[in-house]
Amino acid sequence: MKTLKLALLVLAVMFLAAQFVQPARTNPPSDPAHSFQAIAKPTAEAVAVLDRACQDCHSNRTAWPWYSRVAPASWLVARDVNNGRRKLNFSEWRLYGEEMTRIKKGEICEQVKTGKMPPAFYTPLHREARLSPDDIRVLCAGQ
Repeated sequence: MKTLKLALLVLAVMFLAAQFVQPARTNPPSDPAHSFQAIAKPTAEAVAVLDRACQDCHSNRTAWPWYSRVAPASWLVARDVNNGRRKLNFSEWRLYGEEMTRIKKGEICEQVKTGKMPPAFYTPLHREARLSPDDIRVLCAGQ
């Protein structure tokens, strides 16, 4: 019993100490003229789906949830957003040329058709990110 109490105390102290190690939760400034919407000119339907289901991890307009302030979840959320932005950033579309735009749009379609995006671990807490067959059709239109 004494060992259990000591273990719980150590875990509690570690949890509290972890709260002081917070990752950066930033939304870098971006020019709307450099966005996917401005450059690729998707339909209003596609923009609505992307804003609802993709922007938190794939743009500079992340809405950081409450649990992104509680370690260790904060570390995972920051890592996922940084990786998502690195792989595809709708706010920085100017970085992609015409050929890369075609490739990225095809990759978006493939990822949503195969169910790789949004990730299965994300949708239970973010029901709005779940994609219906119509959402997938909208995102894949013109591919």
